Amino acid sequence: MAGAIASRMSFSSLKRKQPKTFTVRIVTMDAEMEFNCEMKWKGKDLFDLVCRTLGLRETWFFGLQYTIKDTVAWLKMDKKVLDHDVSKEEPVTFHFLAKFYPENAEEELVQEITQHLFFLQVKKQILDEKIYCPPEASVLLASYAVQAKYGDYDPSVHKRGFLAQEELLPKRVINLYQMTPEMWEERITAWYAEHRGRARDEAEMEYLKIAQDLEMYGVNYFAIRNKKGTELLLGVDALGLHIYDPENRLTPKISFPWNEIRNISYSDKEFTIKPLDKKIDVFKFNSSKLRVNKLILQLCIGNHDLFMRRRKADSLEVQQMKAQAREEKARKQMERQRLAREKQMREEAERTRDELERRLLQMKEEATMANEALMRSEETADLLAEKAQITEEEAKLLAQKAAEAEQEMQRIKATAIRTEEEKRLMEQKVLEAEVLALKMAEESERRAKEADQLKQDLQEAREAERRAKQKLLEITTKPTYPPMNPIPAPLPPDITSFNLIGDSLSFDFKDTDMKRLSMEIEKEKVEYMEKSKHLQEQLNELKTEIEALKLKERETALDILHNENSDRSGTSSKHNTIKKTAQAAERSLSPAGRRGPPWQPVITALWQDAAAPVPTRLESPELPGRQLGPFICAART
Repeated sequence: MAGAIASRMSFSSLKRKQPKTFTVRIVTMDAEMEFNCEMKWKGKDLFDLVCRTLGLRETWFFGLQYTIKDTVAWLKMDKKVLDHDVSKEEPVTFHFLAKFYPENAEEELVQEITQHLFFLQVKKQILDEKIYCPPEASVLLASYAVQAKYGDYDPSVHKRGFLAQEELLPKRVINLYQMTPEMWEERITAWYAEHRGRARDEAEMEYLKIAQDLEMYGVNYFAIRNKKGTELLLGVDALGLHIYDPENRLTPKISFPWNEIRNISYSDKEFTIKPLDKKIDVFKFNSSKLRVNKLILQLCIGNHDLFMRRRKADSLEVQQMKAQAREEKARKQMERQRLAREKQMREEAERTRDELERRLLQMKEEATMANEALMRSEETADLLAEKAQITEEEAKLLAQKAAEAEQEMQRIKATAIRTEEEKRLMEQKVLEAEVLALKMAEESERRAKEADQLKQDLQEAREAERRAKQKLLEITTKPTYPPMNPIPAPLPPDITSFNLIGDSLSFDFKDTDMKRLSMEIEKEKVEYMEKSKHLQEQLNELKTEIEALKLKERETALDILHNENSDRSGTSSKHNTIKKTAQAAERSLSPAGRRGPPWQPVITALWQDAAAPVPTRLESPELPGRQLGPFICAART
């Protein structure tokens, strides 16, 4: 009895010691996951669990997003999950999304999973028209999205209509032109065919490199009011803060790059931006809700931290990730080269096989024709032999008749002495017999000649039959297949070691290989500039081609603004404009803190409307290095 009571007490104590949990659902751009979380877990615990599950190491770009009363919010890392204003109904749902965007996707995004998540998110924003994209650029982006999903273009597989169920273009672009889905697919496929040889990660990176030049890329917009009560939009991105007209989200009226801001603070609903240059007036504005103020402050802090981080030397973790990424890229490149060689050898073997099959079929046809000719020759020889035999028998019969006629003539001559009349009659009969004998002799001679001619034809037919048999024998004794000992293509001399044993692949990287790889990367950069020029020409050509089908009455306000900006600024893109600004941020840091080669431009942002004055200025080269902290301070809430 006592033992039973003790066991029940032990079971109850174990049951009490088990931590209470709740279910959380995490929605990424391409999957959903559920986790059991403890009640005491903070946001960082859940975020780290999601990142470990995804295999993601570049965690500083992402966050867990949820919605409160039609307002977007992000899970705080130092606060318990259930202390947030989230629904208490299980499962509690969060969206794993990119919270901060890189300035240059190609340089900053290292892991393939990071690139893939950014690609899916930016693609959805473009299709949902949260990022404005011109029609011709939409077609190009769609072609890279198709390459990332389907691989290389194959006309035998990707037939007309294979993109019918795909969502590739914004509805605004589709409605703007008098073009059928087949016409759009034809133009997307034409560019898709040019991307042959690009892997999925390369196609996704090309997509991001084009998308990051769009004016609305990576910008978070918030409705604000200035001191006069004028409604404006505040844009927060990786380059700084921007003030927009509510009707124009493409071109900011005024911009505050991060390196020109001394301090940002807010009290209740009022925000204050203090420029680094004290001669410039302080900019103040009000937002609608306190929750929105907190979100703006979070984005400002996070973007500024990343802005400063980019302009310092990479951390040991980032250097390690980049080294691993380079090794993985080199390994994949070698693997793709090996697969390309194997594919080429396989195609050559298939072509050789097809050629041999074609030659075999041709030889079979020739053998069939030779057999038929031989059969016809044998039939002709048989007919000629039969005809020669018949002619010979006729000649013998005529000779026999000629001999009988000669005997009859001798008999008549012997009896012709009886009477004169009998003699005359006999002479007449002899004359007639001689004429008849002469005719029969001529006929016999003709028949004999004909028999000789038939014998000669028979001899020629038999000779032709012999030659046909000899030709048939030569054809049938020829080798049908040449010896198949393909000599493998020699490996490039610059690959020092590459051994393929079974399914294992071993390789050894040396300094010379890495130097060669660096030279190839530099060469690819030059080729990329040439491809960019070619790409711009293609975009202009497509724009001109579909311009005639545009419905002017369906143009949106953003379309009109984009066309005006393009006419005013030519072909300059967002990043081209940024690169033209002064490099004050890099010059404000010590030379030891700079990263990257000396030619690499430091990206700053100063967008200005041609019609609106910009009360900001860039730092002069002589400006001594100044610290930006304390950068942000939050007053009472």
